[in-house]
Amino acid sequence: MLILTTMAKPTLELIEALRQTANNLKNGAHYAWGNHGACNCGNLLQTVAKLSKEEILTYAHAGIGEWTELAVDFCPISNAPIDLLLKKLQEIGLTPTDIHHLEYLDDRTVLNQLPGGFRWLKRNQREDVIAYFETFALILEESFLAQIRIPYPPEAILELQEA
Repeated sequence: MLILTTMAKPTLELIEALRQTANNLKNGAHYAWGNHGACNCGNLLQTVAKLSKEEILTYAHAGIGEWTELAVDFCPISNAPIDLLLKKLQEIGLTPTDIHHLEYLDDRTVLNQLPGGFRWLKRNQREDVIAYFETFALILEESFLAQIRIPYPPEAILELQEA
């Protein structure tokens, strides 16, 4: 079993959003690391917020800096367009630290669990983003499932199966 050391809250919404974003990228979604609307976080936001890359770019330019800096400056009560986008990411379970890791593909927990073993990924390589998002989703899913407790003792489950 994998131990989740990242601060992300394992939610079904986050797991699904990461997987859907990876699939979108596999299927040719526009990707450009230097573009707020089409980078790693931009593509995730397209999935989560149901906005176009152009809309995200417009909102992101209401703030100053990259997603990593915007996440640190986030104010949950301002209702500024960029803060509303960051709030969407936090509502599904991400923290500012997670946003930084998503943008730079550098969370060691995720990198250690990559298919084929640990390796450094390049933040501006579509294939690396896909591998990172899929691995992160798997780690979150395992953590989520580990939290589920079945209230029946094992004997009761066997009796239910035999009935």
